Amino acid sequence: MTTDHALVVADDLTGATDTGHSFAARGYETVVRIDPDFDAPEAVVLVVDTDSRYVDRDEAVTRVQDVAASTEAAVVYKKVDSTLRGNLGAEIVAVYDAMDADAATVAPAFPSNDRLTAGGYHLVDGELVTNTEAGKDPDSPIETSHIPHLLRTQIDDPIAHADVECVASRSAAKKLHRSNESMGDERRIVVFDVVHDSHLDIIAEAAHEYDGDVLLVGSAGLAEAVRLPCEPTAERLTLTDSPTATAFGIVGSVNPQTLTQLDVLSQNRVINLDTTVAVHDPAAAAAAAADKCLERFNTESAVVLASARDHSDIEATLDAANRASIPERKAREHVTSALGTAAAQVWEASEPDGLFLTGGSVAKAVLGRLDAGGIALRGEGISVGVPAGEVRGGPANGTPIVTKAGAFGDDSTIIDAINYLRRTPERSK
Repeated sequence: MTTDHALVVADDLTGATDTGHSFAARGYETVVRIDPDFDAPEAVVLVVDTDSRYVDRDEAVTRVQDVAASTEAAVVYKKVDSTLRGNLGAEIVAVYDAMDADAATVAPAFPSNDRLTAGGYHLVDGELVTNTEAGKDPDSPIETSHIPHLLRTQIDDPIAHADVECVASRSAAKKLHRSNESMGDERRIVVFDVVHDSHLDIIAEAAHEYDGDVLLVGSAGLAEAVRLPCEPTAERLTLTDSPTATAFGIVGSVNPQTLTQLDVLSQNRVINLDTTVAVHDPAAAAAAAADKCLERFNTESAVVLASARDHSDIEATLDAANRASIPERKAREHVTSALGTAAAQVWEASEPDGLFLTGGSVAKAVLGRLDAGGIALRGEGISVGVPAGEVRGGPANGTPIVTKAGAFGDDSTIIDAINYLRRTPERSK
């Protein structure tokens, strides 16, 4: 990386890819780094997954600081969850201090994906985030939908707020500059309302015009508007006219949107992981699932391994964990481990042509088992927040890949992703 390049620090893998896509889609060479030792000299935008959303605060700070302090870049972007989960305030401060920023703009809204901030309150699909599935995340529940208040509970510094009138009247730059006067020597952190995509452009422009180093904080939405000091050079892939390749999907998310997407997929293509076994014996569950997937590939060009198909599957998993006296979080970790192990076993035996992953922790587990160093993003998307790329490093090197956060996409997204992967040129094996 050089000082005319950009660094994105993300707290989970699917968030890293969808935010990186915001740059790749504009023609910038963008690489998501998974393995800390992976080198991507061609990257104009380097996206680093710190995998810190669900770790304790001190560990999250250490991981984020290490990345931000060791990478020189003209633009630094702190990717946060568009539903506010994770170590939000701690990670913002960690990057702010590591880069010695003069101010920070905080705008996690993503209007084109139904994430808005109005009056400081964050909404998802028109609901306060605290009332959504993500807001009730068992590992990182959201205590309040009011972003300034949420940050004040996590950060010692005062938090300024720029309301929608300030943003829409194009006074965002003035709000940033006034923070110099009102906050003195303290960190200057300003939360911006966003109810339209044009507001993100205004905020990015204000940061660009600010006389000092600004830390940009947001989801994939704000990233689409960030200005870089270099020209785009990347070329897009040409797809084949018809689907001929094979594709393998691993679905670990149990978000209702993902379950709906699975439900409209051809049932012949779906294999269920036996999670009642996986919670106490991940290896056995993985081996059984891998065998079923390999057998199904004899008759299907695309196979999807899923941890749950409906709410009853989720309940059965939790009941099995309870009977085995296994904590809920540990049970989920075992299921994730089983999915990653099964994926690696399928890959060793058949090397599918394309890979689809949904759920950040599952994507991380699968790519870790495949010894992947990173993902080179292609600038192509299946739908909003669902980017395509190629695996870099390990036995799956060069494999086309599509990643998706659990709550993203419409009913046909998984089908569309599979069809896209089957139309990508087959790699040499």
